[in-house]
Amino acid sequence: MPEPIEDFGQAAHHAARQVIAQYSSSFSLASRLLTEPARTDIRNLYAVVRIADEIVDGAASSTEAPTLINDYEHQIRTAHLHLFHTDPVIHAFAITARRCGFQDEHLEAFFASMRRDLDPTPHDRASFDQYVYGSAEVIGLLCLDVFLAGQPRTDRPALDSAAQRLGAAFQKINFLRDRDEDAERGRSYLVGDLLPEARADLAAARQAITLLPLSARAGVLAATDLFDELIDLLERPHTGRVSVPRRRKLAITTRAAARALRP
Repeated sequence: MPEPIEDFGQAAHHAARQVIAQYSSSFSLASRLLTEPARTDIRNLYAVVRIADEIVDGAASSTEAPTLINDYEHQIRTAHLHLFHTDPVIHAFAITARRCGFQDEHLEAFFASMRRDLDPTPHDRASFDQYVYGSAEVIGLLCLDVFLAGQPRTDRPALDSAAQRLGAAFQKINFLRDRDEDAERGRSYLVGDLLPEARADLAAARQAITLLPLSARAGVLAATDLFDELIDLLERPHTGRVSVPRRRKLAITTRAAARALRP
């Protein structure tokens, strides 16, 4: 019979999975191509990222958000120190943080970028780059911690660079997709010509996908291909927020799963 803590852990993993399914169909689809335990760990990580996003993006009131994001940062950065959390998503994240050895400096940078969303000061290039580092590049590094857990690698610097480029590409593409929603919140992230930057970032990251463990390769390749498709859609005349139709998503992920198995 499972111990109570094991039962709660399973419930916590399920809660994290539901958060991701609610907010990102593309990510949820790509994550299914990962094998365990990476699939669960990635979902646990992204559930926390999603909740932090919601705190600063309007789910919390503007008066409450600064305190809530600070409180959430403290809970997340200390989560690994405690074996039980009453919040199931934090409990799931703590399991992953311990298993994968997340670095506190990456979590600190992430929450610094989340707080920056509460500041209406327009970005210049330096603040934009710092924001992208904290909001996206470190998430790439944390994902890499998941994929390489317990696997020391001499090529880690090259993988780190690729993970950062991939995170940056995803973020820049989302800025372009969400420009109208961001404008309603009084934000603008459109510093420079982001489409060619995102395409270059994706191309650089793609070169390192074959260096990933096979357990992670299909999921990362699928996510990369989905965002490549979004760039193509953004380059065409469009109105509103672009998205990849579900049938097309399924075709892209199926093709990625097959390609990932090739030598």
